[in-house]
Amino acid sequence: MGVIVDSVMRKPVATIEPDATLRDAALLMKEKRVGSLVVVHRGKPIGIVTERDLVHRVVADGLDAHATPVKDVMSFPVETIEASADLEQAVALMRQRGYKRLVVMVGDEMRGVVTVTDIAHAKPELTRRFIDGWVKARWED
Repeated sequence: MGVIVDSVMRKPVATIEPDATLRDAALLMKEKRVGSLVVVHRGKPIGIVTERDLVHRVVADGLDAHATPVKDVMSFPVETIEASADLEQAVALMRQRGYKRLVVMVGDEMRGVVTVTDIAHAKPELTRRFIDGWVKARWED
């Protein structure tokens, strides 16, 4: 087996509740120095909100970040992968779903987040495979 997800993921998971405001999300991203937050309900991941969401779905659309809840702009459902999975499995799943990050689980417990950037640092040769699949999928749409 090659490199496993657990060895390259970012931990702990930065989370936010679905009813928190987008301003709360932005402040938490800044404080935690992360580009995304996993949206949780009763401790379970239900979505994800990213810096890109804040720019494209909030600022560009003129939403009020002080009043709009995270649940209104989060991406869902959130895609997960087991911590014991091989990085190649993570890349294949990201390519298939068109995602740049996955929530890492051990059973029912969130353990971290793995991103394309994490994979690129750990195994640069897998990044080419991800990019090739990403570009191909965009051209076929």
